[in-house]
Amino acid sequence: MAHLAQLNVARLRHELDHPDLAPFVEALDAVNAVADEAPGFVWRLQGEGEGNATSIRPWGDDVIVNLSTWTGLPALESYVYGVAHAGVLKQRRMFFARMETPSLVLWWVAEGHEPSLEEAHERLTRLEAEGPTPYAFTMRVAFDEDGNPLD
Repeated sequence: MAHLAQLNVARLRHELDHPDLAPFVEALDAVNAVADEAPGFVWRLQGEGEGNATSIRPWGDDVIVNLSTWTGLPALESYVYGVAHAGVLKQRRMFFARMETPSLVLWWVAEGHEPSLEEAHERLTRLEAEGPTPYAFTMRVAFDEDGNPLD
């Protein structure tokens, strides 16, 4: 059985200690706790002792990452569009600058595999170059673990 990996990147409008980002920063622990307890959640990248990944900046000081694995797309969608996360999602333009390249990529991994940031970046780069394929896809254009398009 495979798990669904997801990488989401966001370009911050300000440093995390800026007052305009306070609502985002204040919601982080609660939103991550909901993810950790969500049905279908498997794993997420976290920085040293912080409970989130905001200190991990592999692609510039202004870009934060979220990398996680789930049992499948329905579980991820349920969390992303659920009440706790949807509130922050609706306010994303207040916190994050619009990106000209894809900011979310999904792909299938072996059960128990924790994808690296290098692996995730390669998938995101491939999505940008080729569009959605079974190798790297989006929530809107998704594929099952056998490479078949999902409706």
